[in-house]
Amino acid sequence: MSATIPPQGKLYWEDFPVGCVIDCGTHRMQRDEIVAFAAEFDPQPFHLDERAGEASLFGGLSASGWHTCSLCMRMMCDAYLLRSSSLGSPGMDELRWLKPVRPGDTLSLRMTITESRVMRSRPGVGLVRCLWELRNQHADDVLRMTGWAMMGMRPDTPEQPA
Repeated sequence: MSATIPPQGKLYWEDFPVGCVIDCGTHRMQRDEIVAFAAEFDPQPFHLDERAGEASLFGGLSASGWHTCSLCMRMMCDAYLLRSSSLGSPGMDELRWLKPVRPGDTLSLRMTITESRVMRSRPGVGLVRCLWELRNQHADDVLRMTGWAMMGMRPDTPEQPA
């Protein structure tokens, strides 16, 4: 099932059914942003210098995995999150960095809803379990993560307390 989230207006838990797939757009990774992120947050040599990257297990300059996670967050915000009833997340269940991200890679993010339920301890809050897949221009998965998101329910939802 492809996502047909409303193009405008606030999004609620009900707008993210199981099986929903959302294309979160693309981003072309630039050398300067890889180095700038690494210099500030993950200054390992293979994220800062081509020669060090070539001498490493990665075989070339590669983006920090934390940079790719941050990029995913930005792409989610731009695609749907900033206009949703997001209440945050209790955390990630799994995160895998599968291949190095290189300067010039064009990355695309896809989110799939795999589970959904009303939160027992907090009426009016729905939980959605998500799978995020970040792929490069060769359709190689470079990052996969799963976790739960908490969303406010539409005010007129029957499960919503009066």
